[in-house]
Amino acid sequence: MEVKDGGTIRKALLVINCIILSIGNCGGPLITRLYFIHGGNRIWFSSWLQTAGCPIILLPIACAYVHRSRTADPTSENKVFCMERPLFIAAIVLGILSGLDNYFYSYGLSRLPVSTSSLIIASQLAFTAGFAFLLVKQKFTAYSINAVFLLTIGAGVLALHSSSDRPANESNKEYILGFVMTLAAAALYGFILPLVELTYKKAKQEISYALVMEIQLVMCLVATAFCTVGMLVNNDFKVIGREAREFELGETKYYIVAIFSAIIWQFFFLGAIGVVFCASSLLSGVVISVLLPVTEILAVFFFNEKFQAEKGVSLALSLWGFLSYFYGDIKRIKTKKPTPETEMASPLPPNSLESSV
Repeated sequence: MEVKDGGTIRKALLVINCIILSIGNCGGPLITRLYFIHGGNRIWFSSWLQTAGCPIILLPIACAYVHRSRTADPTSENKVFCMERPLFIAAIVLGILSGLDNYFYSYGLSRLPVSTSSLIIASQLAFTAGFAFLLVKQKFTAYSINAVFLLTIGAGVLALHSSSDRPANESNKEYILGFVMTLAAAALYGFILPLVELTYKKAKQEISYALVMEIQLVMCLVATAFCTVGMLVNNDFKVIGREAREFELGETKYYIVAIFSAIIWQFFFLGAIGVVFCASSLLSGVVISVLLPVTEILAVFFFNEKFQAEKGVSLALSLWGFLSYFYGDIKRIKTKKPTPETEMASPLPPNSLESSV
C-alpha cells in the first residue's frame, strides 16, 4: 500500500468514525433520558445498557477476519482475534473504568435535563486535554489552549443558578448530586480517552482498525460485567419486568427503548476510540464537545426542556471554543503541509491500516 493511499484510508476512517460518534453522542443521552422521564429509575440497568450491545461488534470483526483470510499470505496464521495478552489486560482495565464512568453518567442523567447534562459534559475536553498532556505529551497551540479554556468556563457558567431547571419533585440535594456525578463522569472519561491513546502507543503489536474493534469489544464486555454486578447487588433483574409493565409508554416500547439504547451507545464508544486511533484523544474529546449544540437543540425539541440565559451563555462560549480549536488546527495543517516530494518520501504511519478492513 502506498503512503498516499494509507493517508487516504486513514482520513476516510476518521470521517466514518466521526459520523459513528455523532450518532452515539447525540442519540445516547436522548434515549437514556427518555427511559428516565417515562418511569425508568434503575441506574445500574441504564449503565448496563450503555455497553450491553457490544456483541454487534462481532459482525465487523468477522468481516475483517474474512478479508484477512482472502488477502493474507497462505502460509501465515490467520487468527479470528489478534489481541495479545498485554493489550488484553489493558483493555480489561479500561473496561472497568468505563463501567464506573457509565454509572456516574447514568446517575447524573437521571437527575438532570439532557441540555444541562450535555453542557456539563463539555468540561470533559478540559480533562482530556490535561490528561493527554500528562500521558501522551500532547502538544498545544494558543488556539487549542483557548478552546479548552472557553469550554471549561462555558461548563462552569451552569453552576450559576443551575437549580432553576431542576425537574419537578426533585430535591435540591438530588439535583446537586446529579451535577457532581455528571462532572465526575466527564473527568473520568477525560482520563479514559488519553489512556486509550497511551495503550495504542505502548502496545507491543501493530495496531490496526480490526484490533481497535477487538479492544472495544473487550472493554464493553468488562464494563457490562461490572454493571451486571451492580444490578445483582441492587436487585435490578428482579424488578425489570414490573418496571416494563408500569412504563408510561407501554411495556413493548420499554423494551424497544432498552434495545435501541444498547445499540446507539455502541456507536458512541466505537466512534470515540476510533477517532483516537485515526487522530488523537484530544480530537476525540473535541468532536464529543462539538456535538453539544445538536444535543441541546434535540433535547429542547423532544423533551420541551428550558433554555435559560445561563445555558445560552454556556453554549456561546462552547461554540467559540470549537471555532478556536478548528481554526488553529487548519492553520497548523496549512503551515506544515508537506510538498509532494516530502509526502512520497514520508514513512507509513505507526498504526498501519493495511490490515484494518
